[in-house]
Amino acid sequence: MIKYAVVGAGWISQQAFLPGVAQSANSKVSAIVTGDRDKAARLADFYGVGRIVDYDGYDALLGSSDVDAVYIALPNNLHADYAIRAARAGKHVLVEKPLATSEQDALAMITAAREAGVFLMTAYRLHNEPGTVAVLEHIRSGAIGQPLFFQSVFSFQAAAGNHRLKAASWGGPLQDVGVYCVNAARHIFAEEPIEAMAMVNRPSDDPRFREVEASVAALLRFPSGGLAQFVASFGAAAVDTYRVVGTSGDLELDPGFRFETATKLTLRRDGDVRETNFPQIDHFGAQVEYFSDCIATGTPPEADGEEGLADLRALVAIEKAALTGQPQSIASPPRGRHPTPDMVRMISATNRRLVL
Repeated sequence: MIKYAVVGAGWISQQAFLPGVAQSANSKVSAIVTGDRDKAARLADFYGVGRIVDYDGYDALLGSSDVDAVYIALPNNLHADYAIRAARAGKHVLVEKPLATSEQDALAMITAAREAGVFLMTAYRLHNEPGTVAVLEHIRSGAIGQPLFFQSVFSFQAAAGNHRLKAASWGGPLQDVGVYCVNAARHIFAEEPIEAMAMVNRPSDDPRFREVEASVAALLRFPSGGLAQFVASFGAAAVDTYRVVGTSGDLELDPGFRFETATKLTLRRDGDVRETNFPQIDHFGAQVEYFSDCIATGTPPEADGEEGLADLRALVAIEKAALTGQPQSIASPPRGRHPTPDMVRMISATNRRLVL
């Protein structure tokens, strides 16, 4: 059993990670790190977690044998600090996306993990989900010819007061949900984007968006000529879908991103339409089971720190393009690894979770 400390007991930890670990076969949560001890006590009792510490006790926890790895689900601006401290203490690190808020911080995280001989993984749960991997397998097999265009919408109505609406934590729809669109496009084209253009909308009459944009529309260009368009929004109806158009067909994943719903793939070619409904799995259980397998076997995870850095470079370029109104170049080395069927983990979804 790989023992995890959950760092940050917010919504994603409560509703996704803790229930997911409980569904896995090779992982357990041994500690919760949070500033809200009462909330942590209820979570610990419900999930059978033996240790609760506040943030001041984080380093002491890292120095103990109670933890093999940490899962960091803090606001974006805190990822680097807590990840680097864990790596230097010899603990493996799973970090929610975006990996960091700057390329400098991301590189420091990667360096700390490499020097300590531990794994740093960016939490791309969809890399372990069957529908997402099936999309890539269809494209690799030539099912739609050469992929040319990627189009996506990922939107929902964000609740007022959420930390994702705070500029200080590098919040906003681009960083929170746009990263899914960027990541999907990169693997669909199996290339790194070379240029970004973008526009944003921030309504003046909605107090939620005093610090961040309500919506971001972006365009990425890839070396082969592929184009990726997407809209990410915190102020629209809940939609999560993407479509890839190739030279001889197209495919659509709808739903495509959220963990609460099963994915559905539609493939169209030469007048033939084929639909595949994938089973609902526990995305977070699949992700943690995969990472624990990597730790146990000494196999570097596919979604490593460099994977998170590649998306981060695109996010920064999109943000700058929106700010300046000018196209921005992106420079990332090619990635040799992409999600593959052996990474999928068919972990049953669960409704057993504590709502605080």
